[in-house]
Formats: sequence, C-alpha cells, structure tokens
Amino acid sequence: MSPVLLGFLGSLVAGLMTAVGALPVLVHRMPGRGFRDMSLGFAAGVMLAASFFSLIIPALDAAGERLDGAAMPAFIVCIGILIGMAAVAYLNEKLPHEHFKLGHEGPESASLRRVWLFIFAITIHNFPEGLAVGVAFGAGGLEGGLPLAIGIGLQNAPEGLAVAVSLLGEGYNRYRAWGIAALTGLVEPIGGLIGAGAISYSEPFLPWGLAFAAGAMIYVISHEIIPETHRSGHQNKATLGLAIGLVVMLFLDVTLG
Repeated sequence: MSPVLLGFLGSLVAGLMTAVGALPVLVHRMPGRGFRDMSLGFAAGVMLAASFFSLIIPALDAAGERLDGAAMPAFIVCIGILIGMAAVAYLNEKLPHEHFKLGHEGPESASLRRVWLFIFAITIHNFPEGLAVGVAFGAGGLEGGLPLAIGIGLQNAPEGLAVAVSLLGEGYNRYRAWGIAALTGLVEPIGGLIGAGAISYSEPFLPWGLAFAAGAMIYVISHEIIPETHRSGHQNKATLGLAIGLVVMLFLDVTLG
C-alpha cells in the first residue's frame, strides 16, 4: 500500500475516533467537567509527546542525513516548527470561529450561523493533527505512521466528547451535537492526504514537513487545549491527564515504531 493511501486511511481512522468519543451524549451518560478536563489534558499529553518523538526527532534525523554538522539540521527544524505555529496562528486570526468559553475570534461574521463558527474552530484544531499523521506515514510508511495514528485517535475521543457536550450546553439536541462532533473529525483525512502526498513526492521536503506538523500541533496544545482544561478549576486533573497521555504516547512510539 502506498504511503499516500496509508496516510489518508490512518488519518481517516484517527478522525473517526472523534465520533466514537462523542457517543456517550447519545446514551445519556454525561461525564463531569473534571473528567472532561482530565481527558483533554490526556489529549494534550499525547499531542505533546507525538510532536517531539514522532515528528521533531525524525525531522532532525532526516535533516542530518542530508546536511553536515549539527547546526544546520537544528536550524531547519527550528524554522519549520516556527512556520507551522505561524501558519495555524494565521488561520486562527483570519477564519471566523467561536470558542466554547472565550467566544468569538477572527473577523466579524454576523452572516454565519453559530454552528459553523464552532466547526471552523474545530477545523483549525484538527487539521494539523491529520497533517501530522499523513506526514508520519509519508516519511516512514506503516512503521513510522502507526504509533502517531493510534495516539491521535486516542486523543480524538475525549476531544469529540468535549465538543459534543459543549454543543449540548449551547442548546443543540443530542443527535445534532454528536453529528457536528463527528463531522469535525473528517477534516483530518484531508490533512493526512496533503501531508503524505507532499512528503512522498518531495523527499527534500521531509524535515520541513515533519517540523511544520510538529509546530502546528504545539500551537494547538498551547493556544487551545491547555487553556480550556484550566478554566474550571480542574488544573490538577488536567495535568494528571497530560502526564498519562505523554507517557502512553511515548510507550506507543517506542514499542510500535
């Protein structure tokens, strides 16, 4: 199976875990806010570990194979990370979207229905995850992409639940809340296809693509997930979740990769 197809399928399965995670809203089993914050902390830990162990370290190795010395490979990876963060920050500023607690961000968009503002917000969040999975499959095939796909899938489940529960709080019924949460995960295979395709057909782009994907995810961790987990007084649970997510992803990367 080609790396591009693997990247698409891997990111598709990871994205579908958003729908799986949102299923409790259909059966009236609603977790408390503390559990949701710990789950989002787990998601942040997975993404943080994946950024370094599945993306940044392979980016340094890939750059080191093409360039002599240590300074230039490190410089390329640092620039790639910053470009990835800047790209997501740009989207965050230019696309109108709505945060569950902070409210509206981006340009004024009175003509857009509130539900689409939420979808834009989660799209900004999920696209870098799909991109990272696609880049990992494009760079390392099944062995390189599988740990990251599993890790992203695991962290998508609590994210899907958080989105669905938040939409319930905005007045949407259970089926619509679940449907919107499921829909937000389907942007990931688009990112996966782009990431795997770019890496597969342009090998010199490999360290840049890996670093870019890592930077995009680090921005999401810092700007979106961690602030969300600390707003309701559950910082300790969120930090515990982050620690568990980080070591789980590290274990997956070492044993499967």
